[in-house]
Amino acid sequence: MSNALNRSLAIGAAAIVFAALAYGGVSAEEKKKAAEPKPAACKTLTADADCTARSDCGWVQASVDKKTGKEKRKAYCRTKPKSKKS
Repeated sequence: MSNALNRSLAIGAAAIVFAALAYGGVSAEEKKKAAEPKPAACKTLTADADCTARSDCGWVQASVDKKTGKEKRKAYCRTKPKSKKS
């Protein structure tokens, strides 16, 4: 009886170690993929030249009140809408 118990404990421990090693390998691969830098979001760009240099961003001009000459809304960069394919 003791021999069977020792075998089952050894097999269980080996399975746990194997599972931990397998999980560790997968998480390391995921970390490498996540480490690749993504380009900055369009809304974070503050210069016209930086925004228009990218094909997926568009620059929106500042809105100025004609009477007072004051700026109502600052100029900003935004993501261009994706084209609809029919």
